[in-house]
Amino acid sequence: MIRDYLSLALNSIRSRRLRSWLTMIGIFIGVASVVALISLGQGLQEAINSEFASFGIDKVIIQGKSAGFGAPGTFSAGKVTEDDLKLIKKVSGVENAAGRIIKTATIEFGNEQQARAVSSLPNDNREASLIIDANNFKLKDGRMLKSSDRNKVVLGYDYAYGKLFSKKVYVGNRILINGKQFEVVGILERLGDPFRDKAVLMNQDALQDLYGSSREFNALVAQAKKGEDINKVAEDIAKAMRKDRSQKEGREDFEIQTPQQFLNSFNVIFGIVQAVVIGIAGISILVGSIGIMNTMYTAVIERTREIGIMKATGARNEHILSLFLAESGMLGMAGGAIGVALGMGIGKLVEFSAQKALGSSLLQAYFPWYLIAGSLLFSFIIGAVSGVLPAMQASRLKPADALRYE
Repeated sequence: MIRDYLSLALNSIRSRRLRSWLTMIGIFIGVASVVALISLGQGLQEAINSEFASFGIDKVIIQGKSAGFGAPGTFSAGKVTEDDLKLIKKVSGVENAAGRIIKTATIEFGNEQQARAVSSLPNDNREASLIIDANNFKLKDGRMLKSSDRNKVVLGYDYAYGKLFSKKVYVGNRILINGKQFEVVGILERLGDPFRDKAVLMNQDALQDLYGSSREFNALVAQAKKGEDINKVAEDIAKAMRKDRSQKEGREDFEIQTPQQFLNSFNVIFGIVQAVVIGIAGISILVGSIGIMNTMYTAVIERTREIGIMKATGARNEHILSLFLAESGMLGMAGGAIGVALGMGIGKLVEFSAQKALGSSLLQAYFPWYLIAGSLLFSFIIGAVSGVLPAMQASRLKPADALRYE
C-alpha cells in the first residue's frame, strides 16, 4: 500500500515537473544554507576542540586584563611579570610555570621585508618544554633551540614551505630581525594555525636584548600536578595573585582561563551565531513550505474528477489523505536532497577557498551522518505538514460533487 502511494505521488510530481521544481526552490535553498553553514561550523568546532586538546587539560593561562570601557578607574590594563611567575610556581598544585613574550618585528630575507610576530622560549629547559608542549610545536627540519643559543631562531612551517617570501627559508639560512642577523636552526611542522605557522621563536634572553630587558610577559602558562583539579589550581593561583596585589575578587587586573573555559566561551558564541544562521535559513524554508501548500491546493483543484473516480471505485478518505501527504512529503524531501547536495558542495568550496587564501586547514567542512539524515527527515516533515490542509480538503470531497466538477 505504501509503495502504491509513493508510486502515484511520484507520477504526479513527474507530470508537473516545472511546477515541482519551482515549488522546491525555497526548500533546497534553505536546506543548502543550513547544511553548508552548520557543516563549516561543525568543522570549525572540531578543529577548535582538537587545538585545545593538544594544549592539554592540565594547563591554565594567566594574562593581564585589557582595559575596559566603564567609568574611569573601573578597570585598568593589567600585566603579568617575573614576580607573578615566581609566585605561581609556589602555589600548591602547580607543577611548572613559564612566561612568554610576543613582539612584532620586521623580518628581512632576500631583500624582502615583512612584519611578523616574534615569540620567546624560556631559557630554562623545563619551562621551554612546557611552552613547546602547550603550543604543540614539533620539528620538521633541523633542531629546537638550546638554552645557550643567542642569535638563532626556529621558524614556522610557512617560511620554508609557504609563500611568505619569493625565496623559501631553510635551515642554515640567515635572516634579519629588526636589522640584526639570526641563523635559522629549525623549521616547525605545519599546525594549520596561521599565527603559529608564521611564528618566529627565539630564546628569551635574545628577545630581551633585541627589545630591551623587561620584566613583563604577554602571558604565563601554568601546569597542574598530575591528579590535581585544574579548576581548583586556577582558583588558588587567582587567590595568591589577588593577595599579592591587594585586589578584591571581581576587581582584578589579570585574568585566568582554563582550556574548558575557553571552550565554553567559544561554544556559547558559536551557538548564538548558529541560531541566527538557522533562523535566517528558516525563512527560506518557510517560503518553500508555503509554495508546497499552494501547489497541493492547485493539485486538488486540478484532480477533483480523479479524486471522484477514486472514491467511486472504493477509495476511502484516509487513502486520499495519505496520497496527498505522500506527494507533498516527497516534494519536501526531494528539495531537501537537492539542498543537501548543494550545501555539501558549497561547504567544500568554502573549505578549499579558505585553504588557498589563508593557507590554513582550520576551516573544514564536516558532514556527520545525523546532519544529512536530519536534513532529509526535516524536509519530508516540512513537506508533509505543508500538505495537510490541502490533503484534508481532497479527502473530504464527496464522490458525486467531484465527478460533476468541470
